[in-house]
Amino acid sequence: MSLLVNIDVDDIEIAIEFYRSAFGLSVSRRFGVLGVEMSGSSVPIYLLAKSPDSIAAPETSLQRCYKRHWTPIHLDFVVDDIETAVQKAVSAGARIEKPVATYEWGKLALMADPFGHGFCFVEFLGSGYDALVDKV
Repeated sequence: MSLLVNIDVDDIEIAIEFYRSAFGLSVSRRFGVLGVEMSGSSVPIYLLAKSPDSIAAPETSLQRCYKRHWTPIHLDFVVDDIETAVQKAVSAGARIEKPVATYEWGKLALMADPFGHGFCFVEFLGSGYDALVDKV
């Protein structure tokens, strides 16, 4: 099994520039005006043009919204220098929702992209998440 990440956006060109500037991704393929494949992370990220207020799924009346919204699934970008990553993303148009905080396992910053999608930056310290594993 492999994983693909799809991100709905209302403006492909603005999204390309944001994801290029904020995360260093590059366009590897274009699908006309409907989407692009971006590479440079551990999985391909597809930016898909979807009109604001279009129906999100056939079985619901929920509409796409590109204001800040919540979803139980989000992206975590693992970085070596979280402060630099946060500054770079903010310069590209991201918002800081919770500044960098340090935990036993590492550092975390909660962010949002210009399309309302939440994401986090993670910088592991020491043994990373293994610091949270129950010792048997």
